[in-house]
Amino acid sequence: MNKNFLTYVIVLVFFFLTAVILLKYDKSYPKFTSKKASKFYPSDYEMIKRSFPYYKFKENVYMDIFREYKELKNRYKLTKNNNQQKLEWEFVGPTNIGGRVVDIEFNPKVPNIVYAASATGGVFKSIDTGKTWFPIFDEQPCLTIGDIAIDPQNPNIIYVGTGEANGGHNNFPGVGLYKSIDAGETWNFIGLDSSASISRIIVDANNSQKIWAASVGSYFIPNSQRGIFLSKDGGNNWEKSLFVSDSTGAIDLVINPNNSDILFAAMWERVRRPVNISNTHLYGPTSGIYKTYDSGKNWIKLGPANGLPNEQTENIGRIGLSISKSNPNIIYATFSDGNFLTGLFKSNDGGNNWIKMNSEFLGSGNFSWYFGQIRVHPSIPETIFVLDVPLLKSSSSGSSWDFSYGYGINFNLHVDHHALAFKPNDSNYIISGNDGGINISKDGGLTWSDPVKLPVTQFYEIGLDKNNSKSFLGGTQDNGTVKTNSDQNNWERILGGDGFYTIVDPNNSNIIYAESQFGNLFKSNDAGKNFMGDLKGIDQSEPTNWSTPIAMDPNNSNVIYYGTYRLYRKINFTATWDSISPKLTDYGFDKKIGTITTIAVSASDSNVIYVGTDDGNVWLTKNYGNSWIKISNNLPRRWVTRVAVNPIDEKIVYVTYSGLRWAESQPHVFRSEDFGNSWNEINNGLPDAPVNAFEIDRINPKILYLGNDVGAFISYDEGNNWEILGNNLPIVVVNDMKIHPTENYLAIGTHGRGIYKLDLNNVTGIEQQNQILVNQIELYQNYPNPFNPVTTIEYSIPQSIMQNFNKTKNPQQVRDDNNNLSLKVYDILGREISILVNQKQNPGNYKIEFDASDFSSGIYFYKLTLGNSEIVKKMIILK
Repeated sequence: MNKNFLTYVIVLVFFFLTAVILLKYDKSYPKFTSKKASKFYPSDYEMIKRSFPYYKFKENVYMDIFREYKELKNRYKLTKNNNQQKLEWEFVGPTNIGGRVVDIEFNPKVPNIVYAASATGGVFKSIDTGKTWFPIFDEQPCLTIGDIAIDPQNPNIIYVGTGEANGGHNNFPGVGLYKSIDAGETWNFIGLDSSASISRIIVDANNSQKIWAASVGSYFIPNSQRGIFLSKDGGNNWEKSLFVSDSTGAIDLVINPNNSDILFAAMWERVRRPVNISNTHLYGPTSGIYKTYDSGKNWIKLGPANGLPNEQTENIGRIGLSISKSNPNIIYATFSDGNFLTGLFKSNDGGNNWIKMNSEFLGSGNFSWYFGQIRVHPSIPETIFVLDVPLLKSSSSGSSWDFSYGYGINFNLHVDHHALAFKPNDSNYIISGNDGGINISKDGGLTWSDPVKLPVTQFYEIGLDKNNSKSFLGGTQDNGTVKTNSDQNNWERILGGDGFYTIVDPNNSNIIYAESQFGNLFKSNDAGKNFMGDLKGIDQSEPTNWSTPIAMDPNNSNVIYYGTYRLYRKINFTATWDSISPKLTDYGFDKKIGTITTIAVSASDSNVIYVGTDDGNVWLTKNYGNSWIKISNNLPRRWVTRVAVNPIDEKIVYVTYSGLRWAESQPHVFRSEDFGNSWNEINNGLPDAPVNAFEIDRINPKILYLGNDVGAFISYDEGNNWEILGNNLPIVVVNDMKIHPTENYLAIGTHGRGIYKLDLNNVTGIEQQNQILVNQIELYQNYPNPFNPVTTIEYSIPQSIMQNFNKTKNPQQVRDDNNNLSLKVYDILGREISILVNQKQNPGNYKIEFDASDFSSGIYFYKLTLGNSEIVKKMIILK
C-alpha cells in the first residue's frame, strides 16, 4: 500500500512539474479550444498547400526549382545594374530565439570545432566549442538538412545530407548529399538526388572511402530511394545495400566502432497522406531493426526471437539506435507505436538478445514520430539520454530515470529535442540541438545554458510597428510569437504555441493582435505583456486554417477581419465578431481543406475586400460585405496564398498561388485590372516554385515584391518581368513580407533564417529614377524638411527634353501623347492627397509652395511626372 502510494505521488509530482514548466515556457496563455488539432498525427498543411488539388508532385521537383533559381541567379549576377548592387539584405534577428536543430557533430581531433545542422536554415560552424556560430552552406541550393558526418581520419572532410528526416509538416525535401574537403569552405554534390531526406551518414573509421547513408525517402510518395546506401569511393558512386519497401525508409543507422562490418539499421514504415488521416500511418509491419555482419552484403531483421517487439501484434513506428563506443556489445533502441515511446531496449551481447528496460517515464510527448532518438555516453555505457519531450537522462541503463534533468530545473531549455553530442575530450560538455536552437551543458546535462545565438528561426508571418522602426514581430514554428524593440540579439516570446499572424495597431502600439495555430487569436493592450482571447462571436465549430488570416482595415485600425470558411469582421468598440459573408469555400474540412487563407482590404476604398481560400476560390465584395462575387472561375484550382490590392486603384488586384509541379509548369502569379473580370499570368523570370508572400510598393505601385520557396524577387513593371531581389540572402523559404509605412524598408520572414530587411529607397525610384533622369527633368529636395506647415518644392525642365517630345511620339518616352507635367503629393499608403501642378509647361526652373495645414504629421511623398518620366522624393511633416 505504501509503495503504491509512493509511486502515485511520484507520478503526480512529475505531471505537476511538467504542467508548471510548460506554462512557464509558453508564458501562461488561454488554452486552445477543443476543435484545434494537436501533434498526435503529423499536420501536413505545408505539403497540402503545395500539392493541392492532386496531392502529387514530381519526384525531384525541388531539384528542378533549385536549378531554375541557379540559372536566374547567374543571369542576375551578369545583368544587375549599379542600383541593384546597392541592394543588400540586412539580418535583423532573432539570434536568441533559435529554431529546429537536427544534428550536432564535433571535430574528433580538434574538439573546439563543431558543426550544427538546422532543419531549414543550413549548416553552421563553431570554432569556440559552440559559443558562436557562422553559416558555411549558404551558397548551396538547399538549406533543409538531415545529417552531418565528419571523416574520423581527416576531419576536414565533411558530408552533409539534405532533407530533414523528422517528417514534420514543414519537412521540405532535400536534393541529396554534399561533400567538403576543406572543412566547409567549398562543397560538391555527390549524389542521391532522389533520396528526399537523409537521416544518417556514417564514415568508416578504418576506411575513409567507405560511406554509409540512411535515406528515409519522400514521406508523401512511394520512393524507391529509401533504405541504406553504400559508397566505396568517397561518395563518387553509390549502391543500394538495404531496401525493404517503397514505403519504408531508414530513420537511423549505427556502426560497431571495433568492427565496421557490423551495422544496425532502424527501418520505419511511414506513409503520409496530405488529405485524410485514415490513409496516414506512422507504423507498419516492415518497421524494425536490421543487422548486417558483412558490411551490408546481407541484412537480417531482428524481432521477438531476439527480445524485440513483435510487428504482428504490436504497432512499430519510429526506432532510435545508439551503440556504446566504450563497449560496442551494448546497444540501445527506443521504440514508438507511431505516437508514444513504448519501450527502451538494451542489448549486452552485440544485438543478439535484447531486454526491455523501465519505460514508465519515457517522455510525455505524444508525437515520438517527430523525435524518437537516443544517445549513449561515450565512456559510461550505463548513462543514456533519450531525445523526446523532454530530454531524459538515466544513469542506470534505463532502470531508473532522472527525468528532471534538462527539464524540471532548466526553463531555458526547449522541451523538444532532436540532437545531442558529447565533446570528445570532455564528456561532461554536451551540446543539445532542439526546437529552440542550441544549448550547452558543462556538467553532464544537469544544467544548461541559455540558447546560443543562432539565426535559424522559422517564421510563418511577421508584423511591423509603424511607430517604432526597430520593432519586429512574428509568428514562428515551435517558438510562439516573438518580438523585439531593439536589435537582433534581444527578442522575447510574447505568446506561446506555434505563432502566426501578428498586427500592431498603427495608432496605438500597445494594441497587438497575435495568434497561435488554427486561429487561436489573442489581443494585448499593453504591448504584448499580457494577452486575452479574442474570439467572441466566432463559431468555434467552423474550420480554421493552420495559419488563419487576420487583416486590419488600412483606413481604420478599429476594423479587423478574421477568416474561417466565412469572413468575420469586428469593430473594436463592439468587442464581438460578426459574420459578413456566406461560406466561401467548396470543400468540407474533413479533407483538411475548406478555409480562408488570405484577406485584402483596399486602401483606396474600404468597401472593397478580396478573399482567397485554400481550395482555390477568390471572392470580392464592393459593398463592405453585403454581397459577394466569385472572381476565380478563370484562375487555377490551387491553394491561394495571397491577394494584394493596388493601394491607389482598387480595380487592380494580384493573386498568388502555392503548388509544386506535377506534370506541366504552373503559373503562380496573376494580375487583374478590372476587379477580377479578366486575368493575366505574370510569371516571366520566376522559377516554378510556390509563392508565399506578395507586396506592392507604396510609392510606386508598378513595383512589386514576391517571396517564394527559394527567395525574394522584384518586378519594376507590374509583374511583366521579375528578377532576384538583392544580395546577401541565402536560398530560403520566404513566407511573408511587409513594408514599413514610415521608414520605407521591406521586411521578410523566412522559414529557417529569421527576418531580413531591405532599404527600399534604392528600389522604389527615389534613387534609381534620379539616375535615369539626371539629364532630363529634375526634382529637388523640398525645404525646409521636416516642415510645419509650409515647404517649398523646386523642379526644372531642360530644353532638350521638350525637343525630344517634339521629335518623337514613342510611347516609351511620351505618356498620353502630350507633355503635361504633374506634381502630386501622396501619403504613406500611396494615396493621392494633393495635386500641386497638372498642366503643360515650358522648359525652365519652377518653384511651388505646399501648405500642409490640413494634414497630420508623418512621412509623405511628392512625385514629378512628365510623359513616362517620374521622380519621387520623400518629405516629413512635423507638427
